[in-house]
Amino acid sequence: MRSAVLFGLVQFLCLSAGGALAAVSCYNDQGSPVDWFYLYKLPQLSHHAPGSGLLYLLLQQGNDSWVKGASLVNKSDGALGRTVGQLYKLRQQEDLGYILYNDQKPPERGGGGVSSECGHTKGVVLLDKTQGFWLVHSTPHFPPRQEVGEFSYPSTGVENGQNFLCMTFPLERFEAIGEQLQYNQPLVFDCSVPDALASQAPSLHQLCRRPYGAPPAPRPANRSVSLPSLGGTTFLSFAKSRAFDDDLYVAWVAPSLGADLLVQFWQRSAGVRPSNCSLGYRVLNVEGLDPGGAGPFRSTLDHSKWAASAGAGPGDEEGWVCVGDINRDEAEERRGGGTVCQRDGRVWRAYHAAVTGVQDCP
Repeated sequence: MRSAVLFGLVQFLCLSAGGALAAVSCYNDQGSPVDWFYLYKLPQLSHHAPGSGLLYLLLQQGNDSWVKGASLVNKSDGALGRTVGQLYKLRQQEDLGYILYNDQKPPERGGGGVSSECGHTKGVVLLDKTQGFWLVHSTPHFPPRQEVGEFSYPSTGVENGQNFLCMTFPLERFEAIGEQLQYNQPLVFDCSVPDALASQAPSLHQLCRRPYGAPPAPRPANRSVSLPSLGGTTFLSFAKSRAFDDDLYVAWVAPSLGADLLVQFWQRSAGVRPSNCSLGYRVLNVEGLDPGGAGPFRSTLDHSKWAASAGAGPGDEEGWVCVGDINRDEAEERRGGGTVCQRDGRVWRAYHAAVTGVQDCP
């Protein structure tokens, strides 16, 4: 509650200092700026109800559990549409900077094929001269380039489940975010970092100078960094390059967090890794899900990439949740990508309770 009040105060000061233009932020279904939210787009479980693949659940600061979305994921009046829609509504704002990256870029201007050379990573960075947001997600061909002029959601992202994590950060945090993205080696398909922001976030400026190819891999091959949000929530970002050449969760995230992990990822690709208990921590593949709102479904209908600690820490009720863009398969051990983690009891309970079945270790 304290961090929510702090976020509201900071947001008020930013809006007061910036005049009539609202500062860039994550927004909820009601159009209010929020420090962060998790959005779970549900899979289409019945072809007799085609709109079911546009339903979503929302979890934001102060919620005890998932809340059914007030709109549809492809509508501009929902949390996703209000948040990403700023990219198009504020396009004439001179101090607006953005980075759009996706290994499966939108189809406008030359196809939307898959890039296996760049990182397996998807997201949106949008910022102005005071603050901005970082949206980590799993949806191919999303979002549209700014020149398209309006928010939309791709039909290719409807059938399967998808996950989104939006975080609002002050301006000074975006240099570290840009550095993490350089480890991810993203396919940047659209970007703009004006001079006024380039001096504050040179790492984003460097990414934008190479918009259609992955930057060279930094050394060492991976880095984690703590990222306090605008409202004071601490997020932990794990970013790896192709040189890491190992399982993100088994070799790094689980031992770093000191926790067994339940991992949801796209399991309909080649070379999927089985559950692993060989290095001191259990990393178990999720097989069944029921976050609410649509009924139970198999993980093979979910394109999300997230992990929840198997249990809360001793003596407390706060577990870890990580949302990112890397699957547990052989090919993606050799590609850039990562995950962003938060330790929060309410978020952990929402994700942990959604798991209805896991694959035991061999």
